[in-house]
Amino acid sequence: MTWKNDQVSEVETEKILELARKCLAGTGDFVELGCYKGDTSLLLAEALQGSDHILYIYDSFEGLPEKSAKDESALGENFKSGELFVTKREVKERFLRAGYKLPVIKKAWFNELTDADLPERIAFAFLDGDFYESIRDSLKLIEKKINGIIIVHDYLNPALPGVKKAVDEWLINKQVKTSTFQSMIIIND
Repeated sequence: MTWKNDQVSEVETEKILELARKCLAGTGDFVELGCYKGDTSLLLAEALQGSDHILYIYDSFEGLPEKSAKDESALGENFKSGELFVTKREVKERFLRAGYKLPVIKKAWFNELTDADLPERIAFAFLDGDFYESIRDSLKLIEKKINGIIIVHDYLNPALPGVKKAVDEWLINKQVKTSTFQSMIIIND
């Protein structure tokens, strides 16, 4: 089944699914930090059908946080605090309408999450936090638990420069393979 996704391009969606399916053979669960309406979450749920992996999704369900100075860009003026607001209930209802098992859904800002909020092992992580601090906090949360693939959306998006800054800082002294695809960076441990 194909899902409409207004935040991730069709070609990016295909790549996310391709990489997620590769991780089905791995150990650990799947996480998405920054789910918005749950478009990518639904695609991941579809890919996970019939597997033992559990999907965990995290979002503030309050829209975007405040920008930091590292997020400033003339191209990103439309990305303001409170934009991209959707409720947790709306995401749950989309899963129920689609007939998929509900994921573990946690409502919190990423800097409020603790190690205990995440699964023990992570085979696949999709990070779509849009801003520097959100991506920085997401990477810190998953770094000790990931044993598969990390995809960070908007890495090459000039409207959201904080994403690239956070990823590049995190990658310093890391022994990982990276590649880019459209606006995303793909990180393999």
